[in-house]
Amino acid sequence: MIPAPFDYVAPSNVDEAVAALAEAGEDAKVIAGGQSLMPVLRLRMAAPTVLVDLGRIPELRGIRDDGDALVIGATTTHHDVLHDQLVAEHARLLAEATATVADPQIRHRGTFGGSLVHADPAGDLAAPAVALEATFTVAGPSGRRTIATDDFFQDYFTTAVEPGEILVEVRIPKHTGWSARYEKFHRAAQQWSIVGVAATLEASGGTIERARIALTNMAAVPVRARSVEESLVGKPATAETIHAAAERATEGTAPMTDGNADAEYRSHLARVLTRRAITTASGV
Repeated sequence: MIPAPFDYVAPSNVDEAVAALAEAGEDAKVIAGGQSLMPVLRLRMAAPTVLVDLGRIPELRGIRDDGDALVIGATTTHHDVLHDQLVAEHARLLAEATATVADPQIRHRGTFGGSLVHADPAGDLAAPAVALEATFTVAGPSGRRTIATDDFFQDYFTTAVEPGEILVEVRIPKHTGWSARYEKFHRAAQQWSIVGVAATLEASGGTIERARIALTNMAAVPVRARSVEESLVGKPATAETIHAAAERATEGTAPMTDGNADAEYRSHLARVLTRRAITTASGV
């Protein structure tokens, strides 16, 4: 199908983008890589009168070292995140998850921030962002503000980014030296996750000192598996420890039943994939 007619605006900086959204009002849509928005437009599930393209704003692209954190611009492509040495060194979990996103063509066009703002519960980057305790900077008519991870994802396809605001950058605290693994189950290559598990660990002398675990597609938003983390910290990295911790993976979740899987099967997958992710990350 062909999208409904719309006006196109390509601002050169963040202030211009915010102004364009303010002028267009509720009838505007933001486009970055377009990998989620274009199918929606083609199916006419959305019919904005104005499309604001963020692709020509240099400030929104790139990855930089900011002391104790990495800062990733919202329109940085998945390809650039995947192949960045800073990400590989300080946020390995993010690289692990990004490698599973769709296919090379999508990764060259799709954007890190666009995926997060889209907030698809089956998307592969939200759970790593939650596990790594990211913070989000958005810009709007009232200026810029920072949103904590726990407040960012609110519901299916819904975030704390308000109408008229755009995501500028994501701050990822460094997890240098942490091991990581992202496990996902999908029925065919390059499809969305039916369930995914993001796990990153810091261990010393065979003991797990810190752990961050989050789940994909086990609720309307990514779920931090704090019960699993608590079961791991201070324990030896053994198969017995990992198995016991993984059995708690479904605590605090609300898995849905849909055409891909029912809630019971998703709960089973969550336990299995959590065990696999932690086992791989810990080297057991």
